[in-house]
Amino acid sequence: MDLDPFVCVDETPFSASRQEVVKMRGKPARTCRNGVGLNELDYDSVVYRFQDCGRLEEITAQAPVVNIGNLSVPFTALASFVRATDPSAFEKAGLLITPKFGLAFDPDDPFWVTALAAHCLDSRRDL
Repeated sequence: MDLDPFVCVDETPFSASRQEVVKMRGKPARTCRNGVGLNELDYDSVVYRFQDCGRLEEITAQAPVVNIGNLSVPFTALASFVRATDPSAFEKAGLLITPKFGLAFDPDDPFWVTALAAHCLDSRRDL
């Protein structure tokens, strides 16, 4: 995963619409509305979640390595990296959440990592 926190994941900016994602990636393997009311485009190795208004909320991808700028952090070291570099990191519902990097993940569930849009952080604190 190439991450520019709150800006883009790989080639997908958080400003992308559902239609733009489908145009870039093609037809998803599955679509659904998840348990928290977000609309998912599931491409097997990456899932895009949108609000009903079309705003992109999160991108979850299999990420054996997360690249943040010039840093490459293997998933196996991601939790310790987050705890060492983000004093505002917190745990909710089994996820380690880092406001500094806009990520949420379960350190015990490799290799799924969720990148969050900036406006999602407060809702994660309220889980």
